[in-house]
This record gives sequence, C-alpha cells and structure tokens, in this order.
Amino acid sequence: MAGSALPYNIPSLTTRESVVDALYRAIQGLDTNDRALFQSAVTDDMTMEIPFVGSISGPGIDKMFEGVGPMDTTHAISNVRVHVEEDSKTATVTAYAVAQHFKAGEGSDPTSPNLLAGAMYTLALVKDDSQDLWKVKKWVAEIKWRQGDPSIMTWRD
Repeated sequence: MAGSALPYNIPSLTTRESVVDALYRAIQGLDTNDRALFQSAVTDDMTMEIPFVGSISGPGIDKMFEGVGPMDTTHAISNVRVHVEEDSKTATVTAYAVAQHFKAGEGSDPTSPNLLAGAMYTLALVKDDSQDLWKVKKWVAEIKWRQGDPSIMTWRD
C-alpha cells in the first residue's frame, strides 16, 4: 500500500468506479510521488501520447514518473465519462484535467516558475484479473491550453 491511505483494490467499488479509480490511482501516484500506487494503475506496456511532447511507452513511463513524480503537482480531474465494453475486460474513459506543476520543493513559493495546463484525457483500460484491478493501457493527454513555463517539465527530451 506504500504511501497511499487506501488499498489499491477497494472491493466495494462498482465496475464503473473501479475503472475510474485506475485514473485516480495514477494521478495520485504522480502527485504524491508514490511509484507503487502509480504502477498499480498502469500496465507494464502502457503508452502515453502528449501532442507537444510526443509518445512515450515502457521504460519511458518510468522516465515520465521520475520527472513528474518528485515535482510539486496537483491534478484535478472532472467530467469523467466511462464506457465499459460488453466483454467487461476493456473500457474507455474521457476526463478533463487541470494540472499545476512546480519544480520539486518550489510549490509553496509564489515567485517560482510554474506550468498550469488544461487537458482532455482519453484512456484505454484493461482489467488485470490477476490483481483484480483496472489498469490504463493507453493514455492520450490532449493539451487544450497551458500557461507558464514549460521548461520546468524536466522529463521532456
């Protein structure tokens, strides 16, 4: 369970809530720099596409976590829609995200450079029966707007 106050698998959740919980686990893992929580929410071969950054996958996801995880960040998720396929093993989620990013340890300094961004997330998820958890297999973050200093995103090439 690492730094999370809750277990990764919460049996009382409905299927829809369990699907959305994968997104919440991933985001909370990033915002709290909890690698185990983040990894509980994504497949080993997850791909992520961010229009102005490109596509990352596999070990690139580790690079993304190592860059964003230590930062002072908050991601607010809303307008979540869920479609669970008839096979009950795959699902699609769309959601809005507003994320504030500061370099590690600088979030409480009002003079620190930051990056605020609004995005539309589209996620493809699969059910991992071995862990009884839904996991993100593909994550597309379509940045709709951003303001601030994009250079603070250290994980970018």
